[in-house]
Amino acid sequence: MKAFESAKLGGIALKNRLAMAPMTTYSGNEDLTPSKEELDYYERRSKDVGMVITAAISVNRHAQAFPRQITLKDDTFVEPVSELVRTIKRHGAKAIAQLHHGGRMNDPSLYENKDDIVSASAVKAPRKGAPTPRAMDVSEIEATIEDFKAATLRAIRAGFDGVELHGANTYLLQQFFSPHSNIRSDAYGGTLKNRLRFIGAIIDGVSETIENHSERPFILGYRFSPEEIEEDGITMQHTKELMKFMKETPVHYVHASLQHYNQSSIRDERNKTPLVVELREALDGKKPLMASGNIRTREDLRHAEKVGYDFFAVGLALLVDSNWADKVEKGVTPNTTFEKDTLPAPLYERMKKNRKRFEEKGYSF
Repeated sequence: MKAFESAKLGGIALKNRLAMAPMTTYSGNEDLTPSKEELDYYERRSKDVGMVITAAISVNRHAQAFPRQITLKDDTFVEPVSELVRTIKRHGAKAIAQLHHGGRMNDPSLYENKDDIVSASAVKAPRKGAPTPRAMDVSEIEATIEDFKAATLRAIRAGFDGVELHGANTYLLQQFFSPHSNIRSDAYGGTLKNRLRFIGAIIDGVSETIENHSERPFILGYRFSPEEIEEDGITMQHTKELMKFMKETPVHYVHASLQHYNQSSIRDERNKTPLVVELREALDGKKPLMASGNIRTREDLRHAEKVGYDFFAVGLALLVDSNWADKVEKGVTPNTTFEKDTLPAPLYERMKKNRKRFEEKGYSF
């Protein structure tokens, strides 16, 4: 099966095509460094996958979206984060830092000054309790591009094997791309070309940083959400243009963030064509496509390969059973009861509070 075959990505050899998907842990230390619980959590789940994509790592002081989210916002965090890298790589997995800015989706309780919550435009997210962000001025946009570059350099110094730019799940990069959240009238808004400008500048800046400072191959990925439910939000037509744009960039893979790897449109219920079909067509084989979303069994992996994915990111199933990859490769049925002792307490308690959502998926506590 393709998922368990070795592969190369960005010049780096991977023992297989499985990735641990990026999942928020809410479990760093109070000073935003990785906690011992978090290190144990990653080590258990890194043993049998080719790469681990970390939970979102904030790039500056305006970027933090979650309580106890680890960061690379300045040089003092390089050494603490390097311990996380060593932990992930201990059993042969490659370590990928997911670089992130929450934008208007930041938890407002983390900010005394609500002007610190910024976005492409002063458009409030259609979610309960969401603050109205402050529109970034051009100097702030340019500074944020530099912050992504600086965080990449810190990731290189910490020993990571790559970075993934978090352009999905309604966070800042997606906010600039979306016509719902970006109503700017300058060079960073309006037309599709302008709404891509911020993303393109970050990709180019990060790629230049890698070229200038990494002495070894280094992976660059991009995560995206294909659609938004808002009437004026992102459509598949927009995302097909994004994929065509990605073909011409230095990214080594694109990572689709989906509820189900084979889902069809959330905007047009009449269209039953799986989104992967349109994504593959737009990419035209020029960039590998990573699946993410409800991969739970050996049969799911086989089907995800059949419909056209090249790499396979596993989230919830690996969260529930830390030995998921080994069991699936051997044909053993994975656990469906959360392993409390292998999860950081803040993460376990948070999931338990939302137990109904997980029990509906067939999991138990």
